[in-house]
Order: sequence, then structure tokens, then C-alpha cells
Amino acid sequence: MADKGNRVRLKVMGLSYSQIQAGAYALILAQAGGAYRIPVVIGAAEAQSIALKMEGITPPRPMTHDIFVSFAHAFGVKLTEVFIYKFEDGIFSSEMTFSDGDRTVTIDSRTSDAIAIAMRTGAPIYTTEAILDETGFEMEVKEDGGDETEEGDDTADSDVAIPSGPRLENYAIEELEKTLSKLIEREEYEEAARVAAILKAKREKQ
Repeated sequence: MADKGNRVRLKVMGLSYSQIQAGAYALILAQAGGAYRIPVVIGAAEAQSIALKMEGITPPRPMTHDIFVSFAHAFGVKLTEVFIYKFEDGIFSSEMTFSDGDRTVTIDSRTSDAIAIAMRTGAPIYTTEAILDETGFEMEVKEDGGDETEEGDDTADSDVAIPSGPRLENYAIEELEKTLSKLIEREEYEEAARVAAILKAKREKQ
């Protein structure tokens, strides 16, 4: 089990397409109550799972992370926390701690899977101060009273960098809602997440 001293709590801030690795995405984790951000390169499948949860999209059939959470809940097992405990050779190592009320078990996990499951259970995510110092970058935290202050909220996902064409941006809200429904029915979840982000932005401007 990893040393859990000097820990820092993190929250999921958003996703962006990775400029480093083709076909991959960068998951941005934010220091809770602080200005540091940690980019974690993840695969397309995990990014899709995380994006669906961030955008509040419920697929017609459960995805792997959804099944895992349902299975755990059915047997009274709860994810109590995710701990990103090591960064080596460009790879983050994480562990997940579970409890059934009597026993507590910690298992190793890919960071992307651990975070996708934590988002579905509300479990806290932590890392060490050393990893934050080594991999994090500092972002200015806005303190004015405008809409931009919402970026610091735990549930805010306005920082998700999802590319969208001008054609979708010009859709009316009703058209976007119909398009989103069709994409979900066809299980085209990556495109559905993009449409959901545009729809959310339009609703917020009303």
C-alpha cells in the first residue's frame, strides 16, 4: 500500500484532445481550492466514459464502468477513495480503496479507470504534494464576481475542450436536443458528448 502522507485532494476539471499523443486525450485534474492543474493522458474509450458522466448523458446500455459500479453496489461494496500515488516514466499509478463495512481492500488500477469509477460514486480523489509539484502547472484563479468564477466549482465542466464545428453551434436548442437523442440511440457517445457541451453552453446563455 502506498504512503498516504501529505496528500492533496483533486477534482475533475475537464478533457482536451492531447497534443502529445495522437488518438489520446488529456484529462485535467485540478487541485481542490488551489491553482494547480495536472494533465493525465488517457485513451479514447476512457475519455468517452468520463465525458458521458461529465455531460450527464445516460447511454441506453451501461458501459463497463457503470457495470462495475452496479456490481459493487449490489454486493454492498463502496469505493471510499482513489489515490494517485506515483508518477514514473510519464505514467501515473493509482490505487482504489473499497470497503464493505467490515473489510477494507486496496487494489491497483489504471488512473483513467479509477477516476471514471470515482466520478460515478462520488468518491474523493487524492494525490501527493510531490506529484503535484512535479507534474502540475499553475493556473490563475479568477476571483471576480462574473460567470468565470463558476470554473472553480467541483461540478463545473465549462473547461472541457470539446471541438465543435460552426454548423453545430448554429443549431437551435431544439435541433441540438433532437441530434443528441439520435446520437445516443446510435451509441455514438463521443459525438454525443460534443453536442451536449454545445447544448449546455447555449442553455446557459439564455
